[in-house]
Amino acid sequence: MKKRRWYLTSLVVTLTFMTVSVLSDQKQGSTQSPSELQAVSILKNMSEYLAHTERYSVTIRDGYDVVQESGHKIEFGEFRIVAVSRFDRLRIEVERSDGQKDLVSFDGKDMTIYTTNHDIYATTSRQGTLDQAIKYALDDLKIRMPLALMFLSTLPSELDNIGVSADYVEKTTITDVPCDHLAVRTAGGVDFQVWIAQGDEPLPKRIVITYKDENGQPQFSADFSNWNLAPDLSDALFGLTPPNGEERIRFLAEARSAAVTTAPKKRGNQ
Repeated sequence: MKKRRWYLTSLVVTLTFMTVSVLSDQKQGSTQSPSELQAVSILKNMSEYLAHTERYSVTIRDGYDVVQESGHKIEFGEFRIVAVSRFDRLRIEVERSDGQKDLVSFDGKDMTIYTTNHDIYATTSRQGTLDQAIKYALDDLKIRMPLALMFLSTLPSELDNIGVSADYVEKTTITDVPCDHLAVRTAGGVDFQVWIAQGDEPLPKRIVITYKDENGQPQFSADFSNWNLAPDLSDALFGLTPPNGEERIRFLAEARSAAVTTAPKKRGNQ
């Protein structure tokens, strides 16, 4: 069986693929070519547009390399449907390439993950905004949520401290949509390319990320389709009540915290 191991360090960068520091003091003070200036402007426009979109849904098909002990790179994939309603609603339906199906939901009060194939779910109370819930899920619960930072309303300000250089590659077409193709290099050993739709809706259509410092330089790629900026999203869509008989489990981070709290204290020189 091939390993599907996911590197947490790589995941953090994957989640922040659009957190590009287009306003960093370092870049503002440097001399940029017309190509760089054009690319930076397009990236900034995209991040601000996403951050100010109050509700949307999008389909994402992604693939990621997992480097085996032999050095062979195996690609696994996922299909996800994402629905966002600011400022406190999120729903992500996930189907992995091995058939596992997961559902992530946040309704402003509770965050729940339900794995239908195994009849298990985990839930935790977390009243607040979507931004707060996402950061809690990533930082405290250690939940894998690829591309999560693109869902934040604070996206532009989240990117200010990441040093990047960007170049405009070409104008091209993806699924009949004219796009700007950009190549970006970050200070953290990660390169990515992004294709952004031209026009009044500068939405990402495709992303390819390369982890240069990881063994085998694995890649993560995602294709975005079916963008809907005015979806009919009822409150019921974001509530999740697992069927009767499903087993409730703890999030791993919560279980570890509980274990540390209840562990007996050592006495003397033990």
